[in-house]
Amino acid sequence: MIKQKLPVLEAAQAQEEKLRGAFELKQRKAANFDAYKAQLAEIEQSFGAMLRQLPGKTEVPSLLVDISQTGLAAGLEEELFRPQGELPRDFYAELPITIRLSGTYHELARFVSDVAALPRIVTIHDISLKTPEKASGGELVMDLTAKTYRYLEDGEEQAGEGQS
Repeated sequence: MIKQKLPVLEAAQAQEEKLRGAFELKQRKAANFDAYKAQLAEIEQSFGAMLRQLPGKTEVPSLLVDISQTGLAAGLEEELFRPQGELPRDFYAELPITIRLSGTYHELARFVSDVAALPRIVTIHDISLKTPEKASGGELVMDLTAKTYRYLEDGEEQAGEGQS
């Protein structure tokens, strides 16, 4: 009689161990629930702040003007300002802009610093400094690619995935 019940007992003991482990795991999670909620709220707030730094589709033209005006305000001569096509990524689009500016070293440095201070995210890539053919008084020519980023809305994300 006992031999027939022994496998049932062993199965029940194994089930008990499994359930005990799951209970202990859930108990540890429950003990940290308030900390997890606070951390989630902080992450959501931080994400919202970062998201506001990405221009919307309608804000891109004014951002391009801001970048151009930043060069002029630094005293630079703008020789080339060519926005490229938008490159869709996972949840954002990359907007590269090819720029050529000429001016003194300090004017160029001021431009880079002022671009970094813009309220929207703009990164500088592929910087090249050279002396122009007709060098005059410390003038330099800087070629660079400025990239800004735009958050893709729900319908755009799916369209971008189909293109990749």
